[in-house]
Amino acid sequence: MPEPTHRRRLLILAICCMSLLIVSIDNTVLNVALPAVREDLHADVAGMQWTIDAYTLVLASLLMLAGSTADRIGRRRVFKAGLVLFTLGSVLCSLAPNLESLIAFRAVQAMGGSMLNPVAMSIITNTFTEPRERARAIGVWGAVVGISMAAGPLVGGLLVDSVGWRSIFWINLPVGLAALLLTIRYVPESRAPKPRRPDPVGQLLVMTLLGSLTYAIIEAPAVGLTSPRTLLLAGLAAAALIGLLLYEPRRAEPLIDLRFFHSAPFSGATVIAVCAFAALSGFLFLSTLYLQDVRGLDALHAGLWMLPMAALTFLCAPLSGRLVGSRGPRLSLLVAGVAMSASGVLFAAFDAEAGTGTLTLGYVLFGLGFGFVNAPITNTAVAGMPREQAGVAAAVASTSRQIGGTLGVAVIGAVLASGLTGPGTDGFVAASRPAWWIIAGCGLCVLAVGALTSGRWARRTVVRTARRLEHAQQPEPATR
Repeated sequence: MPEPTHRRRLLILAICCMSLLIVSIDNTVLNVALPAVREDLHADVAGMQWTIDAYTLVLASLLMLAGSTADRIGRRRVFKAGLVLFTLGSVLCSLAPNLESLIAFRAVQAMGGSMLNPVAMSIITNTFTEPRERARAIGVWGAVVGISMAAGPLVGGLLVDSVGWRSIFWINLPVGLAALLLTIRYVPESRAPKPRRPDPVGQLLVMTLLGSLTYAIIEAPAVGLTSPRTLLLAGLAAAALIGLLLYEPRRAEPLIDLRFFHSAPFSGATVIAVCAFAALSGFLFLSTLYLQDVRGLDALHAGLWMLPMAALTFLCAPLSGRLVGSRGPRLSLLVAGVAMSASGVLFAAFDAEAGTGTLTLGYVLFGLGFGFVNAPITNTAVAGMPREQAGVAAAVASTSRQIGGTLGVAVIGAVLASGLTGPGTDGFVAASRPAWWIIAGCGLCVLAVGALTSGRWARRTVVRTARRLEHAQQPEPATR
């Protein structure tokens, strides 16, 4: 198949970005709608956590399976199936009669979403093969996150205040259908030359690890850290992790190829993705509840307050992509770590909520940091890896993001719930202070790990890892 023209490559990038837009905007819209969902469906803090985490948990559990399946049976085929399932899940969410149904339908959405972002990133990686051009394309990809953060709170706030929270899921329908039609028409089929076999045991272990860990964190404030249920779930998560570490290296084609982690930048990108997206999900969760419950703003005005963060993410993402393409990931990661940790410290130690100026500054700093962090994560995850492994490598990076998002809401929500001593919003600012310290710690981790894994030593590990992977893919010599 001939290489696509520049115009065709840009069109493919736009189609892939449409899938990212509906997945990303879905979460930002839902955050603004949480108070309305809580009131209508009678949810507590744990219920609101599950409304978000049911999606990110299932997404994180299935991303690597979707990536390897797309490499095996065809990326366009899996991408189309994801668009159909995500759009169907959105319709079901808008019709949910109770909280339990909404949580279940969010899981259906996540099944479709798992087939979108990692597969789209794999399509981009195989379409933009020149490193600098690919880094810029990934920068555009990251800018879409900023667009969703800007549009999500505003569109969600407007819909919640005028039509109701159920309408926030309707916006996925036209975008999903348009992306599906354009994919059928313009996106070429691609797959890995050497298909990877399914790994059902590894998939079960991943789902057990993430599900039991998340459930333990969310329910711990209600049942106690030392309760039999919490301890049993924590033990189950630990057993699943040990099982993964022992079982996966024994497989010729594992669900999680642990050899990827011999690359220091890849390992660093995984840790940074978890920390950055944990900080983001915690930030949005705290901000939404503070603006609407404590300040008494409606959903639309709460969305307007988040515009500075979203605008900086939108502006900085393509700049970060260009920096990564021309100078490598180090500068972007350092800027991201400093800005995100400064934002967390501003809220935790200096009561940024007390004044309009400091509150705005906290949002600006976080948006600046998050805008710079996404491009180096994605580019580092796939750079230096064989193109045949693009789907799996991109899926690991996407999984790390979703794990971070899941743990961020679970941990931040649990810390907040344990600190709220009175009914309603009494003591919200004091209860949220430890959570802001956690967000600051995530930013410091981005800074430290980014500095450690972006030097010359780290780049040498990329070369060695790529050679090992390529050598492992070579067929054994024939013997007589």
